Amino acid sequence: MTNLDLTALENSLKRLGEVMERYRKDTSDDAIRDSVIQRFEFTYSITLKILRKYFIERAFIVEDVNQMSFNDMIRTANQMQLLKSNLEVWSKFREMRNMTSHTYDENIALKVVSIIPDFYTEIDFLLNKLKKGSDV
Repeated sequence: MTNLDLTALENSLKRLGEVMERYRKDTSDDAIRDSVIQRFEFTYSITLKILRKYFIERAFIVEDVNQMSFNDMIRTANQMQLLKSNLEVWSKFREMRNMTSHTYDENIALKVVSIIPDFYTEIDFLLNKLKKGSDV
């Protein structure tokens, strides 16, 4: 892996971790909860962009990568042993990401924020694989 810049993913994961820690200390703070959700949103987006870039670097055909569905991306990443979890778990992350525009609803916000620790663990796993250059 020579050209893949992981800085954005590293920074977003770090910032997500920081605000998650603050939220753990006071789960009644809606502003901090909203910040956790927002950082989840941009970390999720950056992750998918990084996966696409990784596939392109790995000599995938750019057009094929750009046409990959979410499910195809996750399955491919799993085949390459980049992910800790399977498509079912990632589909849940995607579902929660799609719900984030409705986090003004307390129940939805709590539902979304409840999966973020698992998401954090997943992205940390991916980042470590990518940093090692994972020749799979």
